[in-house]
Amino acid sequence: MRLSGRASVTRRLTALFALVSTTVLLGLGTLIGGTVEQHFVEQDAGILAGKLDLARRILEKVKTEDELIAVPQELDDALAGQGGLAVAVVAPDGRLLFATSGAGFPQTLLTRRTLADAAHPFLWRTDGGIPMRGISARVPTGIAGAPPVVVGVATDISHHEHYMAGFRVTLWSFVAVAALLSGVLGWLAARRGLAPLQAIRRKAEGITAQRLDARLAAGDVPLELSGLVETLNDMLARLEESFRRLSDFSSDLAHEFRTPINNLMTQTQVTLSHPRRADDYREVLASNIEEYERLSRMVADMLFIAKADEGRIVPTRERLELAPLIGDLVEFHRLAADEKGVAIDNDGEGAIHGDPLMIRRAISNLLSNAIRHAPPGGRVGVSIRAEAERLAVEVTNSGETIPAVHLPRLFDRFYRAGAARAGDGSHSGLGLAIVKSITEAHGGRVAVTSVGGLTCFRLVFGGQMTEDR
Repeated sequence: MRLSGRASVTRRLTALFALVSTTVLLGLGTLIGGTVEQHFVEQDAGILAGKLDLARRILEKVKTEDELIAVPQELDDALAGQGGLAVAVVAPDGRLLFATSGAGFPQTLLTRRTLADAAHPFLWRTDGGIPMRGISARVPTGIAGAPPVVVGVATDISHHEHYMAGFRVTLWSFVAVAALLSGVLGWLAARRGLAPLQAIRRKAEGITAQRLDARLAAGDVPLELSGLVETLNDMLARLEESFRRLSDFSSDLAHEFRTPINNLMTQTQVTLSHPRRADDYREVLASNIEEYERLSRMVADMLFIAKADEGRIVPTRERLELAPLIGDLVEFHRLAADEKGVAIDNDGEGAIHGDPLMIRRAISNLLSNAIRHAPPGGRVGVSIRAEAERLAVEVTNSGETIPAVHLPRLFDRFYRAGAARAGDGSHSGLGLAIVKSITEAHGGRVAVTSVGGLTCFRLVFGGQMTEDR
């Protein structure tokens, strides 16, 4: 079910594209409308200024009061045939000498204190509703000592208003259609631009636990999405490896548990098949205890590894001298080595910061593994080697060379490199996995090499302290 508050990327991009386009178009429309309006204002101002100059030249020729009275007629004759133009003349004493019929000049325009020049024309409407734009000025006459008269000139702007009204309707209709078209084009562009994401989604839908080997084609997506595709492919590779390991672990776990459980069931069924002596039952119970102990160790080891994988194994940090610890472990394992005829020795010194019990367990597992796989008369050695800012513990044993194909998986759970190293089944196959978990919990790493009949396991720790004695 889709949540109403979750808008799709396509809708968001469409809305953003439409908003930006509409804003730009509105701004452009406002600019164009204002520019056209200003053009008409300037055009009218130029005409009015010209007519005012005409009035000024006529008045400059006036020499007497009688001639001043005749000026309006001359102005009216000069404006004859120029429809829409009007003129008004106010005498120095405030008398209205002349005004074009129907112009309805407002008193404010003709007052000496509130004259309107070409830069700031005066707008009004006549009694008939005709819009007018006018200017006025004080114009001197040729009469000696006489103050200037006030001349007002106006023009009908009805045509301009009608034109601008139609222009605005056309302009804003175009803006509305263009905004709608921009939204549609934005939606198409967003759909096309996000098509590679839809292709990735369809490809990802076909990836299941049984098809984790499928990969997304990085070459079929835009450069901006190639990083995402590479990251998804890397994630799929990790998931594939994790599922493979989990599947192998499940199979190995079932196999490991099947043997002791079958032993317990078979032995118990045989014992119960007919009555036996108390000693026989005691012997069966003792044998069952051995299998239970093996199962218990296996479960404990798996729990330890699981905690390590989840980062829940937090070792204590204390200075730990490795030479005495390894010496004690060598002596502990010497009896098993002597029984098999394997020589065992150790050398080197150094100290690290770590958990004594966990480090002891890791090295003990390596020693036990080395002795178990060394042939009679072979050798096992433990060495401590300082390497720059690191310290390495090497456990080597002579014996059969391990094929290179097995080396990367020796530290996997329950993994055994062929029948030769499978042993007698008394070991769970978790020892080396525990070694790896302990080492990585201490910030170190593990490695193994097997060349010329000599196998070497290396534990490398960082931040060690070494000292000579």
